[in-house]
Amino acid sequence: MAQIRLMHAKLHRVKVTEANVNYVGSITIDRDLMEKVGILPLEEVDVINLNNGKRWSTYAIPGEAGKGDICPNGGAALLCQPGDILIIIAYEQRDRAEILLDGHQAKVLVADEHNCCQDFLYQTLTPNQDKLEFQSLSLITDSI
Repeated sequence: MAQIRLMHAKLHRVKVTEANVNYVGSITIDRDLMEKVGILPLEEVDVINLNNGKRWSTYAIPGEAGKGDICPNGGAALLCQPGDILIIIAYEQRDRAEILLDGHQAKVLVADEHNCCQDFLYQTLTPNQDKLEFQSLSLITDSI
């Protein structure tokens, strides 16, 4: 079966709190943010810097929960600086036929200026006869 790569988790507009060139690679992300969207420790992520257009792939490591830390490490620290706004995306390989049959759901957290959850979205692909329908449902709640 044909495999396709779909976004399953996104941290949108998180702010860089530190850039550590002396750490051995990766990006440190507040553990709570990772858990809310389902990014696993050591999972590969793509990172896009909205301030300068730089894009790179690395792996996520959990930082201290509740601090809001976003810290590109190693060489990636040279691609950004504290205060830059990032998008962090995680993907998963899925069988295309399964998606067409069962659909797909991704979690998106939109951050505020302190890297807290400002909005939370479920983006879904829902099978409808011979096509997939895309829907983005926002859940704004204090419990997220």
